[in-house]
Amino acid sequence: MKKIAVVTGAARGIGFAIAKKFADNGYQTIICDVANEDSVKDKIQELKNTEYFRCDISSENSRQELADYIEKKYGRVDLLVNNAGVAPIQRMDVLQTSEESFDRLMNINLKGTFFMCQKFAKLMLKLKGNFEDCTPRIVNISSVSVYTSSTARAEYCISKAGISIATKVFADRLANEGIYVFEVRPGIIMTDMTAVVKDKYQKMIDEGVTPIKRFGQPEDVANCVFAAASGLLDFGTGSALNADGGFHIQRL
Repeated sequence: MKKIAVVTGAARGIGFAIAKKFADNGYQTIICDVANEDSVKDKIQELKNTEYFRCDISSENSRQELADYIEKKYGRVDLLVNNAGVAPIQRMDVLQTSEESFDRLMNINLKGTFFMCQKFAKLMLKLKGNFEDCTPRIVNISSVSVYTSSTARAEYCISKAGISIATKVFADRLANEGIYVFEVRPGIIMTDMTAVVKDKYQKMIDEGVTPIKRFGQPEDVANCVFAAASGLLDFGTGSALNADGGFHIQRL
């Protein structure tokens, strides 16, 4: 039976590239997103070994419906990639950030990711013994904002920092259960989220903010996720992989 990969926030951008990577490499891939299926159907039909499941990770009912569907249809889950996340609707100085914006990002980016980890860790524990070739893994997509201040989107930074420690907590708890958990930190990646500040970031890249002087592509992140899911890094469970053109080097 094919291995099963569940990728959230996968109707576009980084998530879509991740889903494509696994579909192209023989996984049955479930693309999860809040978008209406009709709006993404044509794009998803480009991929093989792929189906769509509408899911709002900030909703317990929606998370449970997804888990129930995976269990009933496939009876196994080999990989969960928690990619779903949002940026602030409006960038505001940290002294002006609204409680509404803060709550929105925490509910989706942090709470949603945390409870997806919890839900699917339980499902993985329940199902992994059914198949000899099933070694489940979880990969959480955070950001260089885990350690990089951005005072115009403080709530985003805080939500991503939370994902980083959540990764370590789940890696710690699940290690002896044979489930391995990793974090991937994208840097400046060409997506809809960065399109609104493309010129600003391009200038920074040109001036050397990253040793590799180009925008990252969604496929760069997908490659890191694929590496984490390969099994070659399991002894480093809890590790963070940087998909950032070397930004993490923090050079002088």
